[in-house]
Amino acid sequence: MRATVTVMLKQGVLDPQGEAVRHALGALGFDGVEGVRQGKVIELDLADGTSEDTVKAMCEKLLANTVIESYSIAMG
Repeated sequence: MRATVTVMLKQGVLDPQGEAVRHALGALGFDGVEGVRQGKVIELDLADGTSEDTVKAMCEKLLANTVIESYSIAMG
């Protein structure tokens, strides 16, 4: 069983890495990119029967800084 956790900075939190990517894309001639948010994807290989609530607890305790980051979980 696999869970994919996507962690992103919350709206309103400054994203200097995203801004650097936006600037670099413009410098490479890719016009029209008005904003970039950079995050991380974490893939977890889990024992069968692991609940989404367990993965949520992992996110709350370790995988995401919930003060400045939000996360989404895809189980499958």
